Amino acid sequence: MPSLKDLRNRIASTKATQKITKAMQMVAASKLRRAQAAAEAARPYAQHMDKVLGNIARSIAGLAWAPKLLAGTGRQQVHLLVVCTAERGLCGPFNSAIVRLARERANALIGEGKEVKFLCVGRKGFDQLRRQYGKQILETVDLRTVRALKFEHAQPIAEKLTRLFAQEAFDVCTLFFSRFKSVIAQIPTAQQIIPPIFPAQEPDTANGAVYEYEPDEDEILAELLPRNISVQIFRALLENSASFYGAQMTAMDNATRNAGDMISAMTLQYNRSRQAQITKELIEIISGAEAL
Repeated sequence: MPSLKDLRNRIASTKATQKITKAMQMVAASKLRRAQAAAEAARPYAQHMDKVLGNIARSIAGLAWAPKLLAGTGRQQVHLLVVCTAERGLCGPFNSAIVRLARERANALIGEGKEVKFLCVGRKGFDQLRRQYGKQILETVDLRTVRALKFEHAQPIAEKLTRLFAQEAFDVCTLFFSRFKSVIAQIPTAQQIIPPIFPAQEPDTANGAVYEYEPDEDEILAELLPRNISVQIFRALLENSASFYGAQMTAMDNATRNAGDMISAMTLQYNRSRQAQITKELIEIISGAEAL
């Protein structure tokens, strides 16, 4: 049974931890507002670009000159999984959920006889994947020094993917990230970006006529396809940022509540031990007095 001094030290240590978790919760809540606003602002642009590219892709479906970034290489043997996670922990199962989804996809592809490669964006994803897929990780993108995410941070990643695809280092590229839904709900998501898969929808029409694009489709695709990769990666990073702060806020709130419960339980144990010790001393004094 711990002594009174040990209990006092434990209570003081838990109170100090509770102050830290409470402060981290407030910081995460403050940063969440900006991250959520940025993620929600990026969604319409990314969705509209998908819509435009989807319409053009349907109009040129089957043509021989379709760009490889749109039509693919015609093979599906080598898969590149781009796993976007956070640079820090203390956020509950946020990082593990993304890595678990990527690991399940990788195991399924390997089971089908496919070759799998990884590109990690974020240190936590690399730390978890290197144990099992260390030799298959091509590179890790470190964003620890980034204070505010900008499009310039996503563009080098997109250029790297485009260069690897041009070198035929992979056939299919899938992006893994966590889509922000609410403070308590973040949805691990897998999105194929090379070649892109567009949602099924009807082509844009005006009075029954299909829109015509200028310049020609090949010029538009040459400009928009590489940019679309950058946009989708940037959107994934923003969604991840909002999801991370939401998960961290929830995790720190739970930690603060748990610390409070521990403090209450240890304080009760301390008071009972102290009362038992006082009662024992009184009994010894009374017994000694009666013996005299």
